Amino acid sequence: MTTTEAGAGAPSAPEVTEVPDETGVLTDHDRGVHGYHKQKDEHLKRLRRIEGQIRGLQRMVDEDVYCIDILTQVSASTKALQSFALQLLEEHLRHCVADAAVKGGAEVDAKVEEATKAIGRLLRT
Repeated sequence: MTTTEAGAGAPSAPEVTEVPDETGVLTDHDRGVHGYHKQKDEHLKRLRRIEGQIRGLQRMVDEDVYCIDILTQVSASTKALQSFALQLLEEHLRHCVADAAVKGGAEVDAKVEEATKAIGRLLRT
């Protein structure tokens, strides 16, 4: 089987740039590495725990558990998701926004605006 046959219909991997941009700086971001990369396993473990909390909520409703007890668990699940989101945001700021700051120019403005909008979405929840 050829490589083309094996990959038919499968999404292609993102193209990785190994050439520095006009600033001459080559960063992890240019290589396709995201800010959460180093903590990926921890994040996945955390998300699986949150997923378990949500399944627990479904079970509580199915078993006709008292409303206030369910609401307590909803609050705990919400808090866990918010905590995850803040960690991811911090990693974005430290990695992606910092990368753009090294490069300067319009990219830094775009990344700051992107982060500001993300913070606004988090505050609305």
